[in-house]
Amino acid sequence: MSRIGKAPIKIPDGVSIKLDSQSCFVKGAKGELSMQVHPAIGVSQDAEHLVVTRSSDTPQHRALHGLTRALLANMVIGVTEGFRKSLELRGTGYRAALQGSQLILNVGFSHPVEVQPIDGAQFEVETPTLVHVTGIDKQVVGQQAALVRRVRPPEPYHGKGVRYLGEYVRQKAGKAKV
Repeated sequence: MSRIGKAPIKIPDGVSIKLDSQSCFVKGAKGELSMQVHPAIGVSQDAEHLVVTRSSDTPQHRALHGLTRALLANMVIGVTEGFRKSLELRGTGYRAALQGSQLILNVGFSHPVEVQPIDGAQFEVETPTLVHVTGIDKQVVGQQAALVRRVRPPEPYHGKGVRYLGEYVRQKAGKAKV
């Protein structure tokens, strides 16, 4: 049996879960999320836990078992705490600013780059070189952070670009003197 799939999900106070035939709705202080559940996967709820089961032991159902449990756990965490990805801008003159809900990046191009937020994601600019992407859906937050990073990924010679906070970029050696 899946080690991740068989672990019950603790339901914190203030979170309500509604289970339909193949849908799961999770509502909490920060918002509401929903998910379609595969027909081979069963989800049941008792007083304070959510349990995910599978109908057979085929490889596909075993994979879906752990995946469904992880997605449901992320939904519960999202509506209680939310998710956050931090990005840092490295380079001379690289900076970010908010204009309404839109993120304006000056990252070495001849023009500023405007990034629109995906539904469910918000930007926070702590300092001109530190941007946070927040939201209740982990998948949306990760996708939005990847789209911002794609504007100017870190390059391997000087390390300039947009990188995740704490990301290590391996430096390549430049031209060797003869």
